Amino acid sequence: MSAVTELSVRALLLDMDGTLVNSDAVVERCWRRWAQRHGLDPEAAMRVVHGRQGHLSMAILLPDRPMEQNLAENRLMLTEETADTEGVIEVPGAAAFLAALAPYPHALVTSADLALARARMTAAGLPMPALAVTAESVGASKPDPEGFLKAAAALGIDPADCLVFEDSQAGIEAARAAGMRVVGVGPRAAEHSPTAHVDTLEQIRLAPGPDAGLLVQVTG
Repeated sequence: MSAVTELSVRALLLDMDGTLVNSDAVVERCWRRWAQRHGLDPEAAMRVVHGRQGHLSMAILLPDRPMEQNLAENRLMLTEETADTEGVIEVPGAAAFLAALAPYPHALVTSADLALARARMTAAGLPMPALAVTAESVGASKPDPEGFLKAAAALGIDPADCLVFEDSQAGIEAARAAGMRVVGVGPRAAEHSPTAHVDTLEQIRLAPGPDAGLLVQVTG
């Protein structure tokens, strides 16, 4: 029998890739090619890249390379990823989830830049939230909590009253560092001990909560 976890919150902060949008096909294509060009094991690279800005993934995978070179190559990678939307689809339940969330405070918090975020949300047929904290908005990427804290501040909500939806280790660590609870979405999230876990957003229900907040019901 499935258990239901009910969380009382005031705002939701949403990762994009792997949480709202399934972009794995593009990420796999682009990053496997990159790894092969640099003589790296593509499988090892894929264990690093999810949830991080590209230049930080490059820094982990090529630790002796100057950061200036990572930043320059990441700009090329972003252009490649933005142009490639083949296979980009919504995570099951994402459209209905965003529609139900519309009346409540929420924000997108993603390691993608704004152009890439818009391209992928559009390709998946999903509306772009009014507030988006993207790569250009922060000085430090996940697992640093800066993006989540900026989103909470912009919404005027205490971090402890925010609930994060994330799929990656870096994102879950960032949410915890921000003092926020986190719902893990999909298989990557399950092993990192989120507050609650779902396979897809179809397992989420939203309802009005006390003091103009909302109740998030997680069936998993």
